[in-house]
Amino acid sequence: MAARNTARKRAFQILFEGDQRGVGVQTVLADWIRLSRDDTRQPPVSEYTMELVEGYAQHARRIDELIAQYSVGWTLDRMPVVDRNILRLGAYELIWADETPDAVVLDEMVQLAKEFSTDESPSFVNGLLGRFKDLKPSLRRDEA
Repeated sequence: MAARNTARKRAFQILFEGDQRGVGVQTVLADWIRLSRDDTRQPPVSEYTMELVEGYAQHARRIDELIAQYSVGWTLDRMPVVDRNILRLGAYELIWADETPDAVVLDEMVQLAKEFSTDESPSFVNGLLGRFKDLKPSLRRDEA
């Protein structure tokens, strides 16, 4: 599972970079793929990283709506950039990517928050993604 952990971390970094640069995540993904082909020092972009980034891009509008709707006391634009992008990635994988158990997704996103964000972020990420997990059937249905 270390490969999936690395894939998630890279997908998070791609979402974060897109957010910071103000460009689409698919543009950043293409940049990363090109760099890994042109520079042997750059690690290759795994299939799972591509799947996560492309899946997020497909559902980005809905994911942002959900985060804005269910985050208490935070608007999307005031939320720390790291937390916002961990939540985006976690929401995609939790709601639309069925091959990973929900508990694993929650744990992985909390670990990203511990590694890259503030002391309060892991509990915030866990709480919001836990709510999405509980509401998953209705969240999928609402999109249809």
